[in-house]
Amino acid sequence: MLRITETLALADWELSESFTRSQGPGGQNVNKVETAVELRFEAERSPHLPGPVKTRLKRLAGRRWTTDGAIVIRAEETRSQARNRELARERLVELIRQALVAPKRRIATKPTLGSQRRRLTAKAVRGEVKSLRGKIDDSE
Repeated sequence: MLRITETLALADWELSESFTRSQGPGGQNVNKVETAVELRFEAERSPHLPGPVKTRLKRLAGRRWTTDGAIVIRAEETRSQARNRELARERLVELIRQALVAPKRRIATKPTLGSQRRRLTAKAVRGEVKSLRGKIDDSE
């Protein structure tokens, strides 16, 4: 069970972890021990997440969202497999928490009368400046 909020928790069957050899520094440890963690969360099939949250999660996940509707998070920062597991789970929890927050709906407002008048006078002044840029007539 992975707890996201007080009311939302993910079941164990929705998460799967695989371990591979990590990149970067670590000496012989890197060549022998599989410390990198690839956490896979079956987001599309999850009964715990409502539809709008899944949509926001898909947009937030970006490249980490697979074609079959799973989120894949890879962690290989530390030399410890246990710490990399914690990091991957923390990233998943943070991503889901961001998706739980619904964006505020924008309330359309009308421009004020003063701003409309200022815009129109600025347009008139600008048009006057541009009209004076024409060729000079030497008919005199």
